[in-house]
Amino acid sequence: MHLFIMYKFILFIFLFQFFSSSNSSAFDWSITELQSNFGVISTPSFAGGGKNTTVVATIEHSDGWRYGDNYFFIDFAESTSPFYNDNDIYAEYYANFSLGKILEKKISYGIVNDFGLIFGVNWAKNAKVIKYLPGIRFSLDLPGFAFANLDVTAYLDDSKGFQKGGAPKQKKSFMIDFNWSYPFTINGNDFAITGHLEYIDKRFDSFGNRLTSHVLNQEQIRWDIGKAINGTPNKFFVGLEMSIWINKLGDTTTNEFAPQALIAYQF
Repeated sequence: MHLFIMYKFILFIFLFQFFSSSNSSAFDWSITELQSNFGVISTPSFAGGGKNTTVVATIEHSDGWRYGDNYFFIDFAESTSPFYNDNDIYAEYYANFSLGKILEKKISYGIVNDFGLIFGVNWAKNAKVIKYLPGIRFSLDLPGFAFANLDVTAYLDDSKGFQKGGAPKQKKSFMIDFNWSYPFTINGNDFAITGHLEYIDKRFDSFGNRLTSHVLNQEQIRWDIGKAINGTPNKFFVGLEMSIWINKLGDTTTNEFAPQALIAYQF
């Protein structure tokens, strides 16, 4: 990992720890993780194509508060591709406002145990991309799941655009995303499958090129190795992250099947 990526990653961790520790009383609950993935991923044809080895360092955070919950992650990536994921930073943030929490009453219908208004932001450094995702969250009550949500949002592009050195801007679209975590135990060892299944509809870019709809299934299977070794649960994990991406980023010539080694530390 290049020094400037490592420097920014360490600096961000320090600032976030300082902020979260001084404001921890504002959260009903809070989980922060440091993760690292290593594997071979597919590069879309518009960025050179082929398969490239990629290392990603991630800080991921989720919390609950009086009126809802928050989630974000920041990826620091380095790749053997000079045009895609090389010395790049990518981030997503989602704020969910729970109707049940705001009204202080149980709101449910069938398997839906809460409704929320969600607002998301996606940002990419090298491509100069920023997208806004306002929509609705259906919180689901599924047996055995730690959580399960179905998000339906708009997909609105407010990027810099090609003329300012970024990726071409895109027309409006929409996203459907199912995100979940399913814990289970085998022979006293704690495991979990966590991830999301995302659909983004077709759209056109500023040059009139048609980007087809894509489906991304990105999930992790993780083993709580901290509990297995010294009895301290929910701290250190190892596992596998799998990315299955049909029409990656709207490119009909790029389908990805990428298993990646995963390590994670939670604090």
